[in-house]
Amino acid sequence: MAQQTVVVLNGPNLNLLGEREPEVYGHETLADVEARCRTVAAAAGLEVDFRQSNHEGVLVDAVQEVRTSAAGIVINAGALTHTSVALRDAVAAVAVPVIEVHISNVHAREAFRHHSYLSAVADGVIVGCGTQGYELAIARVAQLQSALG
Repeated sequence: MAQQTVVVLNGPNLNLLGEREPEVYGHETLADVEARCRTVAAAAGLEVDFRQSNHEGVLVDAVQEVRTSAAGIVINAGALTHTSVALRDAVAAVAVPVIEVHISNVHAREAFRHHSYLSAVADGVIVGCGTQGYELAIARVAQLQSALG
């Protein structure tokens, strides 16, 4: 994988974006989000590797696969944010910038969503900006990459 690629990882149930709880997550589909990510990344001279899985181990494998080769990782781990020490440990081993994204404001929701295992090992967290959070995260990765030289 080329150094100019941002890997966007999506966790469980994000394949249902646009259908599942649209009052919380909006009406855009994951394909819509992917298209927006590609547009923002291209403007910054980056490519996007966009993935979604409902399986914790697949996401852990993806993080490990790109941990030194990607320009950065944008991750919306869905419910695994609040439950997965394995995913947290994989992110902690990453040598590239990692930005955690949540479409909704998790702090204004159920108490179990207030804790993230990923936040302490991420380079940034974007919460409650809707699907625009992905675009902001890609822009942040681009900024961190340019600062690295």
